[in-house]
Amino acid sequence: MATTVIKQTRIMQTQPPFEVQQGVDIVIVDDVITKVGKGVAENIQADKVIDGRGKTVIPGNVCSHHHYYSGLSRGMLASAGPQTDFIQILKEWWWRIDRALDEEACYYSSLISSIDAIASGTTTCIDHHASPSYIAGSLDTIAKGMEEVGVRGATCYEVTDRNGGMKEVEAGIEENVRFAMAAKSSSLVRGMIGGHAPFTIPDAGLKLMSEAMTETGAGLHLHVAEDRYDVLHSHHMYNLDIVDRLEKFGLLTDNTLLVHGLWLNEAEVEKINAHGTFLAHNGRSNMNNNVGYFKQIQKVDNLVIGTDGCGGNMFEELKIAFFKHKDQGGSWWPADFVTAMSRGNQLVEKYFDGKYGKIAAGYKADLNICDYHAPTPLVADNAATHFVWGMSSNCVESVMVGGKLVMENHQFPGLDVQKIYDEAAKVAGRVWEKVNTIAP
Repeated sequence: MATTVIKQTRIMQTQPPFEVQQGVDIVIVDDVITKVGKGVAENIQADKVIDGRGKTVIPGNVCSHHHYYSGLSRGMLASAGPQTDFIQILKEWWWRIDRALDEEACYYSSLISSIDAIASGTTTCIDHHASPSYIAGSLDTIAKGMEEVGVRGATCYEVTDRNGGMKEVEAGIEENVRFAMAAKSSSLVRGMIGGHAPFTIPDAGLKLMSEAMTETGAGLHLHVAEDRYDVLHSHHMYNLDIVDRLEKFGLLTDNTLLVHGLWLNEAEVEKINAHGTFLAHNGRSNMNNNVGYFKQIQKVDNLVIGTDGCGGNMFEELKIAFFKHKDQGGSWWPADFVTAMSRGNQLVEKYFDGKYGKIAAGYKADLNICDYHAPTPLVADNAATHFVWGMSSNCVESVMVGGKLVMENHQFPGLDVQKIYDEAAKVAGRVWEKVNTIAP
């Protein structure tokens, strides 16, 4: 057993009931917090002692929807045609990028996305992967990058028929099932059953996905109603609301994650709630793609927060989500958004053993040690306001996942981060050149 102690620190809980405690010790044995309180670390022989004076310890942040495959797209120099609607954005940009990805590109996308997440205090990323030219084995490659950096995560393959019809659908499902079954024994990365969006998955594909969920016990991870086109397609082709179509195939479960939902109607939201299904809000991505605003955000019971591939920085994501919400006349406050982000831990618990998301005895030790200087009193009643208005990824000093320090004093033990980024830049340049040869 390995014992780590954080001494005389301030802890701030990021899920209700919000709580702030000063001058407490945290005792961690292997991957679990065993004691929290003043003086509880006295007379304990620890393998590692961390001086927590002047620091604030918070639970690790959760990104409930990410696209690691976007990791090499930052600043991409590639020619593209008009992008005046969402389908053009997909065809001219994202669907060309993912077709250019090979094993090496997926690996470096995973490495840098994982490093960026940890550096910003995100200890868990729920990934949604696509690489149509490299399907079989791609999830192993994503998991390899996650595990080498030390981030906790789940991943899946984005089933779609947009490039190769049912043959492509079947290949994606086969990869999802293979990985989900193999990853059941992993301590860091688990599998889900992924799908792109209903408008690129025929009924035969949804049926196969339902069978995959039954076989693996994993839930679905699927974009829905990101753009109005998805809704119109469902009505035109199937004469059903999107959620009714998913329910028809038994795809709405309490470990399923739907994403976006901007154009769902009230009855669909009620149906999602009735099934206990999670839905991820991605405010920044929705703004970037000009697809609208999710006006029913406050009606979703199991709302969580993701980035949709816009990095892994949840401090940044919450700020943008909060300000956009207020701009739209919404009545939520910082506590509501911090609660939604932290609710991602309930999704994590569907796939991993143990309890997550609190600094308390019996919870897994996924933690951020922050160098946050509060210029005003930091107490339970305003903890979430400090999170949104004051804290940022700049204050994240050290990060622990499963009791292991994966970043300590801004350094990544065992990783040559500069070398990884230098190599990733070379791979990105090669991917960009390939994108230019791919027609929409």
